[in-house]
Amino acid sequence: MWPWEHALVAYLAYSLCCHVVFRKSPTGLEAFTVVFASLLPDLIDKPLAWELGVFDNGYAIGHSIFFAVPLAIFAGTLAHTVTRPRVGLAFGLGYLSHLPADVVDSVFRKGIFQIELMLWPIVSVHGQPPGPSVLEVFIHSSGRYWRAVLAGDLSTYLLLQFGLAGVVLVVWLIDGAPVFRECLHAGFRVARALLGRTPDSRSNQHGRQ
Repeated sequence: MWPWEHALVAYLAYSLCCHVVFRKSPTGLEAFTVVFASLLPDLIDKPLAWELGVFDNGYAIGHSIFFAVPLAIFAGTLAHTVTRPRVGLAFGLGYLSHLPADVVDSVFRKGIFQIELMLWPIVSVHGQPPGPSVLEVFIHSSGRYWRAVLAGDLSTYLLLQFGLAGVVLVVWLIDGAPVFRECLHAGFRVARALLGRTPDSRSNQHGRQ
């Protein structure tokens, strides 16, 4: 599954969880955390396999349920101790959503139910040996993906992806555009602070003194 697909699935799942359980929208920190966590298994395994040759392919410890569950529990416990329990939930949900999403993706793309993708080291996935760098593989593979999209060669699966992206965009806007919202507010605060320190304002302060 492509990185943006993992991000879409994870954000949608967490947003729905927030509305159903907490009756609130995700905060910027929570939205960032769930998206980052949804990408983390690939950020762990792909470099270790393709760059360093630690694993034979990009589905190993980062994608393992035996690593993911303890990591999610640890992150949740840590977040709870610093009074950020929802951030811990966002991390755990984002990370754990990645594993079954890859299994479902293998069914749609290859017609194969590859439960072994999340069972390392009990079961290892047979794949190609380490080769090009992560960046080279990503550029090459995503290039083929977007060329097919621009050429109008849209399969049913691609149409479903675009439909999912549209749904998530609407949900994100209803949530108040978290992350973008916080960045915008921070920009306004910086602008107000800078405007408040103009030469005219400083001279007026000196005059009052």
